[in-house]
Amino acid sequence: MKKKPLIVGNWKMNLTLREGVEFARSLSERISENSNIICGICPPFVFLNDICKILKDSNIYVVAQNIHNEKSGAFTGEISALMVKEVGCTHVLIGHSERRQLFGEKDSFINAKIKMALSIGLKPILCIGETLKEREDGKTEYVIENQLRSGLNGIESDCIKDISIAYEPVWAIGTGRTASPEQANEVHSFVRGILSDEYGVNVSNSVYIQYGGSVKPENAKELMVKSEIDGLLVGGASIKLGSFLDIICNCVN
Repeated sequence: MKKKPLIVGNWKMNLTLREGVEFARSLSERISENSNIICGICPPFVFLNDICKILKDSNIYVVAQNIHNEKSGAFTGEISALMVKEVGCTHVLIGHSERRQLFGEKDSFINAKIKMALSIGLKPILCIGETLKEREDGKTEYVIENQLRSGLNGIESDCIKDISIAYEPVWAIGTGRTASPEQANEVHSFVRGILSDEYGVNVSNSVYIQYGGSVKPENAKELMVKSEIDGLLVGGASIKLGSFLDIICNCVN
């Protein structure tokens, strides 16, 4: 049986506090009674306290965009897992391609972040994906397997249920290009197979595997009907309430 769709909107470095607060209030009003969807939003750090208060009694998750792998210390400009949990976040993005590509985050660092998140009860969304050159060179499965196994290294099977995987081909993020539903489903199936080999079929089937990469209202439904796609990680289309609601609507109808 198909899982309830998990739709998460990553605002990245967008919106003002006023716009974010209005968005959160409106989103809560529109989907508060929708039991057919699991929804989350990823506001910038400085919005988290206000938005967590607004969504405290809603069914919408507040997801941090990043954390550091240490509990505390002399890491100017960084945010700890405990800090984002204390203000009300339940989930955290880890390993997003922009963190890997622009800030040089390595698999070992990403793995340490996942372990830190799990240790305090935050649920990680592990992002993985290949570049265009890697796909053209036939290295998609090699890259995906390496990122997945490295990210989950040393994590016990009873913790895997608290981790979601987001497949985001780097060549499709913010480019307007989207992996075809067939391409996305093929990679998701490959990921599911690795999880099954490592942790067993039951654990593998319980894990949410989302697709991200130029998701928009026009392609949301055709992605979500694929057997291995459990949800969507939405970028640019998630900062406009109308388009985000359209994506949600298209995923459940």
